Amino acid sequence: MTSTTLESAATAGMKKVCALTDIPRLGARVVKSALHGDIAVFRNADDEVFALLDKCPHKGGPMSQGIVHGRRVTCPLHGWNIELADGNAVAPDHGCARSFVVKVEDGVVYLQV
Repeated sequence: MTSTTLESAATAGMKKVCALTDIPRLGARVVKSALHGDIAVFRNADDEVFALLDKCPHKGGPMSQGIVHGRRVTCPLHGWNIELADGNAVAPDHGCARSFVVKVEDGVVYLQV
């Protein structure tokens, strides 16, 4: 896991984060945001990219240190499964981690904050 700071605006309110290859497959990169705190940007095995607030809705565990599987991440503290697409906890658990719009264009990851 590595950390970076958001750079100046890329286009239409999106911030350039990093190259897609800077996020490990089945891993995450933490982006610092003055407005929201830490944001975890995830990359799954299919090179899909997702962004969630880096706090589990259960006890605030660091989602960026969780295990990515399919389109979910498992919190490293108590094993909650969270949907990467929308931040919702998988039943029987309840809660939601804030999600952020993220896109990849020409191999570069952009985040809307």
